[in-house]
Amino acid sequence: VSPRLGDEIGYWKAKRAATDTMAETRPLVTVYGADGAATGASVPLPGVFAAPIRPDVVRSVHTNIAKNARQAYAVMMKAGHQTSAESWGTGRAVSRIPRVQGGGTQRSGQGAFGNMCRSGRMFAPTKVWRKWHRKVNLNERRYAVASAIAASACPPLVMARGHRIDEVPELPLVVDSSVDSLAKTKDAVKLLAALGAQADTDKCADSKKLRAGKGKMRNRRYVGRKGPLLVHAGAEQLPRAMRNLPGVDLCHVDRLNLLLLAPGGHCGRFVVWTSDAFAKLDAIYGTAGSAALKKDYVLPRACMENADLARLINSDEIQSVVRAAEEDTQRPKAPKKNPLKNLEAMLALNPYQQVVRDNEMKAQKTKKPKYAKQDKARRAASTAFYNAARLEGEVTL
Repeated sequence: VSPRLGDEIGYWKAKRAATDTMAETRPLVTVYGADGAATGASVPLPGVFAAPIRPDVVRSVHTNIAKNARQAYAVMMKAGHQTSAESWGTGRAVSRIPRVQGGGTQRSGQGAFGNMCRSGRMFAPTKVWRKWHRKVNLNERRYAVASAIAASACPPLVMARGHRIDEVPELPLVVDSSVDSLAKTKDAVKLLAALGAQADTDKCADSKKLRAGKGKMRNRRYVGRKGPLLVHAGAEQLPRAMRNLPGVDLCHVDRLNLLLLAPGGHCGRFVVWTSDAFAKLDAIYGTAGSAALKKDYVLPRACMENADLARLINSDEIQSVVRAAEEDTQRPKAPKKNPLKNLEAMLALNPYQQVVRDNEMKAQKTKKPKYAKQDKARRAASTAFYNAARLEGEVTL
């Protein structure tokens, strides 16, 4: 975690100390009016905000469903082949690429058709029957949307995404449904300023820049940051008031879109809910049981209620029953012994070597000598013959 994000987390923990430190465990959420003051009413926190936050699921689903808005493109089928060209064949000390026919111009004799040739076709020309769209499982899409909604109630994730929410009184931020009747943009600006979202909208207005690349010529001339997302339950006038604010998006609660809840595949969009839309989340996604508006759908549950594994292991309840940790004492290692020279090392590797050794010793004891012992008489005769042969003269046997 970056130092700046750590400071922001500490700030929000201190600010929420009077109520609770985890947004998902608060049973009630305050409803704010158009003037930014609390109305005194509160709504229960929907169960979808307790869904597990899975950035991996959100990223994969976002990557796939973002491909479904693409339009097919391809080069012209005849591009690079709109010329009469034929190979000169072999024997002329030139390559066998097709060459433009005719004469009287520098174009004649030039290579054609190939992807390495000037005015030739591209390699593997693109076709419109490419697989442009992607199918994503319904349950995965619902899982991703639930995770994105839950992440929108976590201030550190919203801050990490780049939103300016220092002046926002509470997350999730719920505003009274009376704002549905706002029809003027100046009233919408006053509403966002009263809710503490002006810094985020100003950031979006200041970030408008020209796009780098050819998208400037393709109706995508400008780029900018994303600001707050306002979720309503069927407001007719409010979209007209908000539509001209840069970076501000609107969405109907029945049609929550992952592309708006997690732009770029990153969780933590700053979301402003109207009270009617906020109250409808339980009917759409359910709580502990199945949802009323979705057939056979149950909210995903986290594998661990407390994901802080280190805190669990170090808790007094677990440490009181586990065995004490042993000290890791390593003995000095002795030098390696050669088993061909050291019998103990050989027996450690091959215990049968003892049997082989005993058999060799037994065979050595019972083995007859190669030369039988000569008696003293024969040795004396051999010595006398040798001495006689050394003398000059004939040797008689």
